[in-house]
Amino acid sequence: MVRYAPADSETTAGPIESRQVVDRAGTGSVAKLSGMTTLRLTRPRTHQPPTNHRAVARAGLYLVMGANIGIVTALFAVAGPSVNPLITVGRLFGLYAALVMAFQLLLVARLGWLDRRLGMDRLTSLHRLTGFGLVWLLVGHVVFVVAGYADLTSSGPVDELVTLATTIEGVLRAIVAFALIMIVGAVSARYARKRLAYETWHFIHLYTYLAVVLAFTHQVAAGSSFVGSLFGQVYWWTLWGAALGAVLLGRAVLPLWRNFRHRLRVSAVVPESDNVVSVYMTGQDLDRLAARAGQFFLWRFLTRGRWWQAHPYSLSAAPDGKSLRLTAKAVGDGSAGLRDLKPGTRVFAEGPYGAFTTMHQRRASALLIAGGVGITPIRALLEEIRGHVIVLYRVNKRDDAVLVRELVDIARTRGALVHVLTGPPSARDENGPLLGAQSLAGMVRDIWDRDVFVCGPPPMTDVVLKGLRELGVPKDQIHAERFSLAS
Repeated sequence: MVRYAPADSETTAGPIESRQVVDRAGTGSVAKLSGMTTLRLTRPRTHQPPTNHRAVARAGLYLVMGANIGIVTALFAVAGPSVNPLITVGRLFGLYAALVMAFQLLLVARLGWLDRRLGMDRLTSLHRLTGFGLVWLLVGHVVFVVAGYADLTSSGPVDELVTLATTIEGVLRAIVAFALIMIVGAVSARYARKRLAYETWHFIHLYTYLAVVLAFTHQVAAGSSFVGSLFGQVYWWTLWGAALGAVLLGRAVLPLWRNFRHRLRVSAVVPESDNVVSVYMTGQDLDRLAARAGQFFLWRFLTRGRWWQAHPYSLSAAPDGKSLRLTAKAVGDGSAGLRDLKPGTRVFAEGPYGAFTTMHQRRASALLIAGGVGITPIRALLEEIRGHVIVLYRVNKRDDAVLVRELVDIARTRGALVHVLTGPPSARDENGPLLGAQSLAGMVRDIWDRDVFVCGPPPMTDVVLKGLRELGVPKDQIHAERFSLAS
């Protein structure tokens, strides 16, 4: 086991030998790498931290949302109250619901500027969170408006809803939009989402766009804040034009243009182990593809039975302008089928996506932590990341450590340390749970002076993130991204 010098020391660390961990029963296993050179660990020089791109993007989103809330509220105030206070509250709920709906479109538009700074996982989480708010705003809109009109006419809520739908332009479209959003909300709930195939869920989710169009026409036709205001109408058309335009650009125009330009094809399929395979792809003008180590694409391999399936796989090597490579473990039908791809197969790739890049590196040195096949973006990052680097690679057994020889070669070239940590999920070392707070601090004495990039199975990632929080590692130095399909 390597002995790390304190962070303020100028001494050297000996060559890497082994790392042993034991499970709760006391048994253990050893992973051993040879051929590593003696490395000099020095205290990182004090430097001015680079721009916090994530904070800037987050502040920009909040500023845009806040400014639009202010404009909508002002338009509502100028239009004045309705004849019934319940209707007034319902109208305000409806305006805010429409605004949230437009904001949601921006979050899932997959715009490169936002995605590189926040990551698709964070944007999708924010989209899901605001989705719950949207549902309740719409429910409040319907309940208060119908109750208000029913109070004016002394009729029942159901009768009043039917009357509104048949006598006021745009109300029937609003009811259809409301029903569609309720359905999409129901299938997006965690319980239902886990039991639906992605393709089924995504197909149902597409009805959201129909609901958006119906809701927009309802607002323009019946919204008193816009009917009598030229500024309000121009603002509303501009807002929704920008939101829908962002979706069209990010989800259709740019992917089609990039694939027409780069024309990716499979060049080789290389087994890395019994259940892991690498797919190499070449194309045109790949030096002009703005991809970075740590990012991922949504890949579609255009063969019979596969062209309609999109799967997120990280780049497992830093882009070199000539080829791209992904490495995946056979954990489902999509991943298992990669082994059967033939050279020459056409590829449709959406991306690159993700904020798991050196763009967010804040310190002069880094710690890269990978678990299982999560080594793929970590291996790519090792090529690109700056400063002194330590890699902790967590696997159940030594044979699971795919790409390890590549890691060793890159580490030798750039003077990095690589540890392969083996043992069952319950493994512990002398400092407690493996990759827990005390274990991390024991292995990496200057962890507070490093950016930490984490990628692996959710349980392992959760343990690492909890340990980093307990150690007090600054939040802006911790980088973890869950690579999954977004809506």
